[in-house]
Amino acid sequence: QLQLVESGGGLVQPGGSLRLSCAASGFTLDYYTIGWFRQAPGKEREGVSCISSAVDNTDYADSVKGRFTISRDNAKNTVYLQMNSLKPEDTAVYYCAVRQGFYYYCLTTEYPSWGQGTQVTVSS
Repeated sequence: QLQLVESGGGLVQPGGSLRLSCAASGFTLDYYTIGWFRQAPGKEREGVSCISSAVDNTDYADSVKGRFTISRDNAKNTVYLQMNSLKPEDTAVYYCAVRQGFYYYCLTTEYPSWGQGTQVTVSS
């Protein structure tokens, strides 16, 4: 049974940092493309950052470029999202999702398997 469990969310002040983790079980991450997505209240879910299988191509939303970094540790079957210089507009529920094989883009509709999400709140 494929399972994704996010952790690392919380309350942080503007300018602060958080590192999200997505632990995978029931399958091997090596052959999957993984993405981080977020959904703020009243808004559609959007792609934040994705990392492909095999060659680790990465894609970032313009709003997070230079502040967020996605990485994967296949030995631990875990994907991370390091978030720095956080802003109030980064407040959202963050989800990880996967799709099998190589895929370059971070499109919400193209990822069939999702975790339950972790809340990130950026506020003073």
